[in-house]
Amino acid sequence: MSGVRPPIMNGPLHPRPLVALLDGRDCTVEMPILKDVATVAFCDAQSTQEIHEKVLNEAVGALMYHTITLTREDLEKFKALRIIVRIGSGFDNIDTKSAGDLGIAVCNVPAASVEETADSTMCHILNLYRRTTWLHQALREGTRVQSVEQIREVASGAARIRGETLGIIGLGRVGQAVALRAKAFGFNVLFYDPYLPDGTERALGLQRVSTLQDLLFHSDCVSLHCGLNEHNHHLVNDFTVKQMRQGAFLVNTARGGLVDEKALAQALKEGRIRGAALDVHESEPFSFSQGPLKDAPNLICTPSMDPAVVHPELNGAAYSRYPPGVVGVAPSGIPAAVEGIVPSAMSLSHGLPPVSHPPHAPSPGQTVKPEADRDHSSDQL
Repeated sequence: MSGVRPPIMNGPLHPRPLVALLDGRDCTVEMPILKDVATVAFCDAQSTQEIHEKVLNEAVGALMYHTITLTREDLEKFKALRIIVRIGSGFDNIDTKSAGDLGIAVCNVPAASVEETADSTMCHILNLYRRTTWLHQALREGTRVQSVEQIREVASGAARIRGETLGIIGLGRVGQAVALRAKAFGFNVLFYDPYLPDGTERALGLQRVSTLQDLLFHSDCVSLHCGLNEHNHHLVNDFTVKQMRQGAFLVNTARGGLVDEKALAQALKEGRIRGAALDVHESEPFSFSQGPLKDAPNLICTPSMDPAVVHPELNGAAYSRYPPGVVGVAPSGIPAAVEGIVPSAMSLSHGLPPVSHPPHAPSPGQTVKPEADRDHSSDQL
């Protein structure tokens, strides 16, 4: 393969390989593993322009969170790079195709922080239904809540959860964890995922719908749990919002680019969407002082609380700390790449720790039965 770089030797006659943490300075899990086999550089950068020339010229491996983006132009600046590990799930801040062309393996830890993300998602869903945030704000602002009329007024918009329909877009690890939690609260759970094998819905006791339109049409609350790619950017937009039930809720704890924030703001102002909760945003760090959502009503926004940052023990970039099968390789990366991280065409001989791997829609309350599932091999989220 023309893009594969020559092997790097390590031993008595060769210096230890340089591994860089590109964004942030938290390497508490990785350091005990790497300190004896590599030199670790902490870049704390938001772009490659802030990365020291020595790292660009000599780094063999790179660790990164979600706060830095690597385009082809950025990747070409690294002269010795062989592998990038995304601390967490997703590859949307890395140009994996260009990385493959350049002979750089790209990996992530897809199982990291699943439980924490699912918990946060359910908190947002419950908050929207029971209006906890707005009730708290009303009391803080001195609103008198005593009579039946006052209680009814301040709680306007609150809804009963049991019997409501939650629609999940993307039934991966987090989507499944959210589905199981939602069922415990009495939700009927639908999901749309064209990539998931048939039968998963029966194993989990869920109902699968065959199109995105079906899910939007039948859901009282829509929760996004899919990765971001060129096919599903602005998955929630002016067109798809109009396919949602009048007065539905929207929750996004996946990727900010899945939601067109201008369309969401307009839908909230018109009341087509009753309320929304976002943990991720198109532009981060998010601020209510600017952007299309600054005047949007019935909106909860939290900072992108990457659990891998809050709980460093969940990082998993030091592979031996995680159970077999946790580490994944970008599907559009180097063709020869396997789950063992390193493409077979690449020879890395600097002795990093080994990895073990196992072989116009109805209003809420109306019941409309989704049509039967069918194959979606060519669909894209």
